[in-house]
Amino acid sequence: MEPMLATPAPQVGALPRGREWAYEVKWDGVRALADTTGERLRLWSRNERDVTVAYPELGGLADVQGALLDGEIVLLADGVPSFAALAERMHVRDARRAAALAARRPVTYVVFDVLRLYGVDLTRSPYDERRATLERLDLPENVQLSPVYTDGEDLWRATADHGLEGVVAKRRDSLYQPGRRSGDWVKSAHRRTRAALVAGWKDESTGSGRLGSLIVGARDGAGELRLLGSAGSGLTGARASEIERLLRGREVAAPPFTEQVPAADARGAHWTEPELVVDLRYLGRTPTGRLRQPVVRGLRTDTDADPWEQP
Repeated sequence: MEPMLATPAPQVGALPRGREWAYEVKWDGVRALADTTGERLRLWSRNERDVTVAYPELGGLADVQGALLDGEIVLLADGVPSFAALAERMHVRDARRAAALAARRPVTYVVFDVLRLYGVDLTRSPYDERRATLERLDLPENVQLSPVYTDGEDLWRATADHGLEGVVAKRRDSLYQPGRRSGDWVKSAHRRTRAALVAGWKDESTGSGRLGSLIVGARDGAGELRLLGSAGSGLTGARASEIERLLRGREVAAPPFTEQVPAADARGAHWTEPELVVDLRYLGRTPTGRLRQPVVRGLRTDTDADPWEQP
């Protein structure tokens, strides 16, 4: 099952108001469904990949029998969820390495919905009823409930003050719609983020031969690849080495964009098939759709790239 998705607010901080809405923190981590309806726990990513082996410290979820939970896997750094810190964990598929990482810095599963319990489908129950059911569960170590608030404006200010990602507003009578981006859930973030496709790269201008920047894009409604621009900030250390390792040897002759790439972007570029997905933080977008001051936060294997939208 794919998780339900929220619709972006029309403007930053422009969340719906009223007693018919509940408000939760928008957690900066990896979305995951925890399924205990089979013989053992399974953790499924947003794009339905089995990521159970990467997070052994969440094994206690198996005690919540017959459940399908929705939540966010986060890793705290100085008390605040850090996507950059979590990036090291996301791609681990070796059980021994995952156990060592978990012992050093365990993740937390912040659960905010229950879709099935004891074999009963709850997706057709309203949000308030699902939440009441969720609050009655006995949650294990490294698992906690996402708090619910009644005042969206206060929560928006508090999340800004504490360096949290943002807020999600949820209509109290909303049903759970798997795989759909619904207006019954509305999200807004203090710092914009997106998953983008890597379409090419450039080496450092110093002549070192090392990776200097990524050329990124997104597909529009017709499936055509559109240019989002270049991102070089954040390409350091192990993060840059891993991305570079995956790109080398995958070069193609021509840019994969439908539109003509501006000469400044094409000069010195290496092109690749747009398959690799990276997570970016950025300030905004220009009228032509380019990202302003993008920063690479890490690779994404848990989700597909976000689609192109008009700036």
